[in-house]
Amino acid sequence: MTLAALAALLADPTRAAICSALLDGRAWTAGELARHARVAPSTASEHLSRLIAGGLLAEERQGRHRYVRLASPAVATLIEDLTVFAESAPGPATAPRNLTEATRLSAEARARTCYDHLAGRLGVAVSDALFARGLVTEEDGLALTGRGRDWLAAQAIELPPGAGRRGGRPVVRSCLDWTERRGHLGGALGAALCRAALDRAWVERIGSGRALRVTPDGGRALRELLGVELP
Repeated sequence: MTLAALAALLADPTRAAICSALLDGRAWTAGELARHARVAPSTASEHLSRLIAGGLLAEERQGRHRYVRLASPAVATLIEDLTVFAESAPGPATAPRNLTEATRLSAEARARTCYDHLAGRLGVAVSDALFARGLVTEEDGLALTGRGRDWLAAQAIELPPGAGRRGGRPVVRSCLDWTERRGHLGGALGAALCRAALDRAWVERIGSGRALRVTPDGGRALRELLGVELP
């Protein structure tokens, strides 16, 4: 695909809204995405077909239901990076349209998923704690240290298969946070930490979007394991 073709795919507001919604890392039905983008189901279906054909989305069918998700972590990184660029570009800031949107944006700024890893103030705080404890280093390039691997083993947190292998997903990747304007950790490590936080109910999703809420158990775990103090 050429750069012009890729830009044309993302230039449409409906397709951009669909891709942004799928940054929560979950598979959505065509109907859910139609309601989110505020278009007719037939219109959403047409846009989804174009995004799938362009390689940005992947399709899964379960019975009569059609589910779509972002095709890969690389696509998620592209969408998030474009979001960061758009938010920081010169020009007037876009104000929330209503109280509901303002509440959602505030919640996402506190804690959210960035595809399959933690973002917002929570994601940045976890990233800072991993660096402070020597679990991740930037000395010879961003990497998980031996101490970090021991810490993961002690917490029974496993990296996804194939992480760090040639052609596979990097173990650690820095991802610029669009609300904090600082880096949080993505890659296989970020995905493993986010999955553990959700599975162990350290965080829970707020509604159907990307926003997360830290639970009381999660607050205690973050303090005890990483020294993270969240307001």
